Amino acid sequence: MSKTESPFGLFANRFVRTILLSNLLLQLGIWVRNFAILLYVAEKTNDDPYYVSLIYIVEFAPIFIFSVIGGTFADRWKPKRTMVWCDLLSAVSVFVVLLTIHFGTWQAVFMATFVSAILSQFSQPSGMKLFKQHVEPEKLQAVMAIFQTLMAIFMIIGPVVGTFVYQQWGIEISIAVMGVMFLCSALVLGFLPPDLEKEPSEGSNFKRELADGLRYVWSNRVLKTLGGTFAAAGLAVGLLQPMGIYVVKENLGRDETFLQWLLAANGVAMLIGGALVMAMARRISPQKLLALGMGVGALCTFGIGWSTSVPLTLGLQFVNGLFFPCIHIGINTLILQNSRESYVGRVMGVLNPMFMGMMVIGMSCAGAAKSALTLGFVYGLSGGLFLLGTTLLVPLFRLAVRQPVSPAAE
Repeated sequence: MSKTESPFGLFANRFVRTILLSNLLLQLGIWVRNFAILLYVAEKTNDDPYYVSLIYIVEFAPIFIFSVIGGTFADRWKPKRTMVWCDLLSAVSVFVVLLTIHFGTWQAVFMATFVSAILSQFSQPSGMKLFKQHVEPEKLQAVMAIFQTLMAIFMIIGPVVGTFVYQQWGIEISIAVMGVMFLCSALVLGFLPPDLEKEPSEGSNFKRELADGLRYVWSNRVLKTLGGTFAAAGLAVGLLQPMGIYVVKENLGRDETFLQWLLAANGVAMLIGGALVMAMARRISPQKLLALGMGVGALCTFGIGWSTSVPLTLGLQFVNGLFFPCIHIGINTLILQNSRESYVGRVMGVLNPMFMGMMVIGMSCAGAAKSALTLGFVYGLSGGLFLLGTTLLVPLFRLAVRQPVSPAAE
């Protein structure tokens, strides 16, 4: 395989290299923020579940409220400028929060998460637009694999780094680290070439463009299928989210501290899986990659719910993590390959809340499901939802997924 064909040859692309470095800085700041705020709030409130759950509410609520709005504006605005301004505004908000905390209002820590979560709904689709503009379609899957690998690395080291920074230097330094990382990210993105100029569309307005985005997703066979897959996967993930502790205690007979080993096995496998997909990105279509991840996830979910063996459960967690990158990489590749550049932000804005909304519904029902049913049945139900999402993808196997020329063509 030549250098240009190797996944590592993608680093020769200035946009891939720069956005990757920006994302690395942001991930570092976000993980320090997440764990520092979690530990700080738990300490301040004596582990009050209301305040602890509020951390997750302020992190996920902006996805429902601002995802479609942010995606629509991302399609209207220049992507590089949008990303730089979002990072700068996030940094300013963080330092305002830092001053507020310093002068005694500890509840301001929630605002640091809330504001950056809002701005990320504008920044993330802008990054995807830059990939759409400057990366060849056949290389998009390898680029998504690189980013998935980066996410897996931080799933392993992020909690350790965040906990260390907080325990050594406290909440104020932790929040300051987050602000500095946003500033550094904005500085890195500033070295990108100027945005491509585009012709202004006459008579355009926000409401019409938002409605056009919804119609575009509905009229596109691949994107509409992805919507159904998102919904099934989101509901399955939501049901599973609170169940790990019960697997450890009820099935394996261990205390809650053993959960970290299940998560570690999953995180290490995700890192390996992302690297493997990066190496074989050109050999499998994204729809088959996504179906493979969903199908293996279904089987592993069934097994974890019924296993009472520690080695078997750890093995299933590892296999599940190994194939999980296939889901993330397949989804993002399908979105980028099947969306016109002018619609990328709105497509992400429509599909992402679909997953998150169903995940929250699943999390809301998980407690009642666990009380009314057995743990194995809940895992079986989640596995069935993963299989449903896999089945929805089967009609796409024979499609040659290409970049569409116009909405009408779809």
